[in-house]
Amino acid sequence: MGNMISMNSSKTRTRLSDPCEVLHGQACKRQRLFSSTYEDNLRLIPSLPDEISIQILARVPRISYLSLKSVSRAWKKAILSSELFCVRKELGMMEEWLYILMKVNDDRLLWYALDPLSRRWQRLPPMPNVSSEDEVAKKGLAALPLRMWSMVGSSIRIADVIMSWLGRRDALDRMPFCGCSIGAVDGCIYALGGFSRASAMKSVWRYDPVKNCWTEASSMLVGRAYCKTGILNDKLYVVGGVTRGRGGLTPLQSAEVYDPHTGVWSQLPSMPFVKAQVLPTAFLADLLKPIATGMTSHRGRLYVPQSLYCWPFFVDAGGEVYDPNVNSWLEMPVGMGEGWPAKQAGTKLSVIVNDNLYALDPSSSLDSAKIKIYDYEGDTWKVVPGDVPIQDFTDSESPYLLASLLGKLHVITKDANHNITVLQADMQNGLSSSQPLLSSPEITESSSESEGEVWRVFASMSGRSAELVSCQSLKL
Repeated sequence: MGNMISMNSSKTRTRLSDPCEVLHGQACKRQRLFSSTYEDNLRLIPSLPDEISIQILARVPRISYLSLKSVSRAWKKAILSSELFCVRKELGMMEEWLYILMKVNDDRLLWYALDPLSRRWQRLPPMPNVSSEDEVAKKGLAALPLRMWSMVGSSIRIADVIMSWLGRRDALDRMPFCGCSIGAVDGCIYALGGFSRASAMKSVWRYDPVKNCWTEASSMLVGRAYCKTGILNDKLYVVGGVTRGRGGLTPLQSAEVYDPHTGVWSQLPSMPFVKAQVLPTAFLADLLKPIATGMTSHRGRLYVPQSLYCWPFFVDAGGEVYDPNVNSWLEMPVGMGEGWPAKQAGTKLSVIVNDNLYALDPSSSLDSAKIKIYDYEGDTWKVVPGDVPIQDFTDSESPYLLASLLGKLHVITKDANHNITVLQADMQNGLSSSQPLLSSPEITESSSESEGEVWRVFASMSGRSAELVSCQSLKL
């Protein structure tokens, strides 16, 4: 009996002590749950290491990143980090987008990016503007915080600019900001120079698509507007352009190169403009002014076509080639310089697609154009069969642009309804090396019939009041 009572009392004591032990265990469990919840809140995705979360985010299409940044501060920080895009590169998830700069009717510059996968357009933040160095000096240091770019008057017509070269200084004094040039290197877009109230600018602004913002970069060594840009060995080259002289605008022969990794500009030998030096009379030498009308990077060299101008006349003057290996300028091959197609005001556009040099010749008719490809071995420009459907915009400063996207040739223009249209060439049907190319502008009947097979509308957007300015493609 005693033993029975003893055992029962022991069980009683055990039952009396259970509530304390349970409460203590629940407290520990709650503490562990709270700690786990707190750690999960710090992670990009709860219950997953951030390394795995970054791998997941890297597989998401770039077009979705704008929305995903609003999920949380941690997600925004991750999406704006370079680590995410490094992972995308390692996974082979890099995407190439097309960036188009256009001017609207109130003289504002607007950037739009095209995602070729979703065919969706994304508007970029507005470009900043900066006052001329003279204005900043007059206003003093107090003006420096106000150097925000409204981009008023992004670009005036090339004809108006060239007219001022005849000495119309009053037109220069009233000139808004215009004439900036565009280049792309190391995953960023650069807006270089331009005019601000007739002062040639040295300023450089960089757009970082990862952070989706503009920042000021190192200024050029020389203030210049309407200069030509090119990329070679992961460096940004700038040549020519114009600056303001005593009698109006003066063409520049100087050149410089920018290293995005060091942020340093270095001076290059000036273009010699050899053909401008051999004009028969001093009168012609004073009348005809040499100017760089384009630039492209091809086979490890920079090719710069040139012209002699006396408004409104432009005379092709061949061109010159910069060789970085010897740091000097050479004369451009004769056939290349003489056959390079030109658009308005002597400007010569070109684009490299799969190591082939293409240019567009708009002179065949008012509602179509021809693509030409340069034959390096034969030093000739050959016509590619098939017409490019381009509308008659003779009053437009820039009726078309050329771009390389996804390994194909693209022409950006406006259709009959004034919409911005991106035309893509079908390399297999019209631009393949297996098809015979025409060595002269003569067009055969069979080639004109293949127009519908060669070009197709890849993307479009409303742009009735917009005018094309420039374009670049970036892969991230």
